Amino acid sequence: MKRIVVVALFAGLSLFLCAGKKTPIPGAYQIDQYKHLIEGKSVAVVANQTSMIGQTHLVDNLLNIGIDIKVIFAPEHGYRELAADGARIEDGKDPDTGIPLLSLYGERRKPSPEDLRGIDVVIFDIQDVGARFYTYISTLHYVMEACAENKIKFIVLDRPNPNGFYFDGNIADTAYRSFVGMHPVPVAHGMTVGEYARMINGEGWLKGGIKCDLTVIKCKNYTHKSHYELPVKPSPNLPNQTSVYLYPSICFFEGTGISLGRGTQFPFQVYGSPLLPDKGFSFTPESVPASTNPPLVGVKCFGVDLRNAIKDKLVPSPGLNLKWLIDAYNSYPEKDKFFTSYFDRLAAGTTLREQIRKGMTAEQIRDTWKEGLKKFGEIRKKYLLYK
Repeated sequence: MKRIVVVALFAGLSLFLCAGKKTPIPGAYQIDQYKHLIEGKSVAVVANQTSMIGQTHLVDNLLNIGIDIKVIFAPEHGYRELAADGARIEDGKDPDTGIPLLSLYGERRKPSPEDLRGIDVVIFDIQDVGARFYTYISTLHYVMEACAENKIKFIVLDRPNPNGFYFDGNIADTAYRSFVGMHPVPVAHGMTVGEYARMINGEGWLKGGIKCDLTVIKCKNYTHKSHYELPVKPSPNLPNQTSVYLYPSICFFEGTGISLGRGTQFPFQVYGSPLLPDKGFSFTPESVPASTNPPLVGVKCFGVDLRNAIKDKLVPSPGLNLKWLIDAYNSYPEKDKFFTSYFDRLAAGTTLREQIRKGMTAEQIRDTWKEGLKKFGEIRKKYLLYK
């Protein structure tokens, strides 16, 4: 008998802050919708600390109802406990169950035929944040591809997207394809993982255009107008809702000489550098468990405090904010050293860097996105599962 792989990435219990509407219920909770697909099968799981059904981990829930889990796959940041960004995730065993644990963020990014030998079904359950450079949709791609190649059924237990109320940004140039930008989508794609999986499959983005045998277990009570608040931080340096909302706009700073507050108590809620002017706010990155060697460690940085972005109504916003990036570039005295080689990977092309260097305004840059976004919007419509 083949085994089933349950890929459970980021399945956190979530609350929707949507006045007058019912609280959305993630797909993982709809056990009656997928139990019959996995009963009597052997199972493997890709999971992390947010893979929860209420207060119980998905793996433990499945074991409790008699599902035979054979292997767990761990994405970036690990499985039950968070690892620092970029940290190599090693193979081992789940400390709670003894189930073999295989890393998908090390030498292996894609399950091998040997990893999947005897597999019947893969179940994927990710709490994503809706940005193309967040690596869980890249892991999604590779697991789907492995399932398609090995003729294994793939099930997504869907979760709401906290940034799913808009899509915006430049469309990725696939010539710059990388693990932080694999598909021709904008920075904020405005889709749940289930919808995104349907798009990967339907647009023929898997190697050779192969198709995965895909089933999506939908969320209940969710629409793309909902504002969804994560109760469990999805990664070490996105500790709260403010950072989740800011992430699609300010992650570009990771490809510059600017710190995003890694190594502080407020990562992805500030930005700064010792070379920016002192306007009354500063921070000094230090080595912490979430970021053991952060950029500009031990150096006092001057910059901008965005911790009150929700209170100040800067976020949630139905669009990217390029003003912070452009203002930082204009204030940076060593402009030839502002961008690093990683910037073009995050931007999935050279165009954004060149536009900023030319002095284009945020509005002018956004105008260049319109045609691509219009085309993407038409593609996106085909795969939406929610209003």
